[in-house]
Amino acid sequence: MIGRILLLAFALVLAGPAHAVQPDEVLGDPVLESRARTLSGELRCMVCQNQSIDDSDAPLARDLRLLVRERLKDGDSDQQVLDFMVQRYGEFVLLKPRFSWRNALLWATPVLVLGLGALMASLALRRRRTPKAPALSPEEEARLARLLAEGEEPRPSAPR
Repeated sequence: MIGRILLLAFALVLAGPAHAVQPDEVLGDPVLESRARTLSGELRCMVCQNQSIDDSDAPLARDLRLLVRERLKDGDSDQQVLDFMVQRYGEFVLLKPRFSWRNALLWATPVLVLGLGALMASLALRRRRTPKAPALSPEEEARLARLLAEGEEPRPSAPR
């Protein structure tokens, strides 16, 4: 039983990520192909939405992979390819959206929510820790006033 589990774990370790790139898509230049794979890993499949175009088998993902390779063969830099894709498909095509003023609220929301939660928790704990003193009876108020007028330190009264 343990041998089978170890064999399965070993097979999973050896199995790399599944790429949907077809052999006819691969570029002859290994440097360009490496750049294309890197860029394909940064672009979202518009059909699958949570997969990169490098991992997706969707026909649109194949078209996008071919478009990336075509732009690289034409001499575009990696940034130019990404800018072209964003211009054509919108920022949603990026798996990791860029920080900009248009989406600053999306980036800041987790920090704001955590800060607000911490503030609310600290206020709740502070209210719990500070017990409210019971109100003084009229006799105790009169005694306190008399002691303060005489200049003596008040002594705690016996518990009731």
